[in-house]
Amino acid sequence: MKDESTAARTLVQALVVALVVLAVLLLLRAAEAFLAIFGGLLFAIMFNSAARWVRARTGWSYSASLALSVVVPTLLLGVALAFGASAMADQASELGKRIPEAARQLEDRLSQWRLTHQLLEQKERIKSLMPEGSEAAGALGGFFASSFGALGNLVIALAVGLFLAINPSMYFNGVVHLTPIRQRDRTREVLNAVGSSLRAWLAAKLAAMLVIGALTTAGLWLLSIDLALVLGILAALLSFIPNVGPIIALVPAALIGLLDGPEKMLYVVILYMGIQALESYALTPFLQQRMVDLPPALTIVVQVLLGVVAGAMGLIFAAPLTAAGMVMIQMWYVQDALGDRERADQKKD
Repeated sequence: MKDESTAARTLVQALVVALVVLAVLLLLRAAEAFLAIFGGLLFAIMFNSAARWVRARTGWSYSASLALSVVVPTLLLGVALAFGASAMADQASELGKRIPEAARQLEDRLSQWRLTHQLLEQKERIKSLMPEGSEAAGALGGFFASSFGALGNLVIALAVGLFLAINPSMYFNGVVHLTPIRQRDRTREVLNAVGSSLRAWLAAKLAAMLVIGALTTAGLWLLSIDLALVLGILAALLSFIPNVGPIIALVPAALIGLLDGPEKMLYVVILYMGIQALESYALTPFLQQRMVDLPPALTIVVQVLLGVVAGAMGLIFAAPLTAAGMVMIQMWYVQDALGDRERADQKKD
């Protein structure tokens, strides 16, 4: 009897280990899909927050408030695209034509320096060893793969977010009921805290994106930089990615500025650095009163790890994943597993 009990316990432990290993392998192999689903969770939080805001001010049902929250922004976006799509498309097309020209001009200027001239010579030697057409084919394939991959992930995230927002309590209670009965109240408390943290983080980040986009567009327009609107929108979208996004946004703007001379490029760099400093030292501290304070080093580490595993998707969602993870670790591990919550309750008593 004892041997049978030991064998059963060993079998259960082996199955648990196998399931954990299988889950890790699945996460690594399908990291982008899981991150797209997490993006759907962020969309659901955004839709749900908007619906709750409308419901609190109109007294309508949740379904009607959600429909209004989804339909009105979609119509506004459609109207904006109808009136501004042509100009934006022209600017985007012009940006695509000018960046290679600016890159060649930058290469010509750098080639005047001895060290960079030697580096460029080495680059040409390496290119001469490559099969003809491989670079263009690789770039073309990468473009289509990344474009269709990003579009597919966006569609998945929007669909998941919409269905989650339609009936959030069903999915919320479903997750809670996967835990033991004695842990369900605590699980509900932790998930509510994670949702509140992500809601505050998302609201603060969207506000920061609007400010950065407006300041960048206005600054580039004052500097008489062409394509200011497209570059401003690009800066706003890329500011969603901490640390890496602002650097990526600076590159095309600096190259466009270089077409008007090195001084103009320097002014563009100063503008972007000033906006980044304003975000880091004024805007973010103000908004962090409502959002979880993410340690910069931890965010960078998570970005590097997720970037290796999932590429661009990992960089995009590293910050909100860190915010959610910090809440869960604080409540489930620090407070429950390590006993900090019990100590705090004993001190209160």
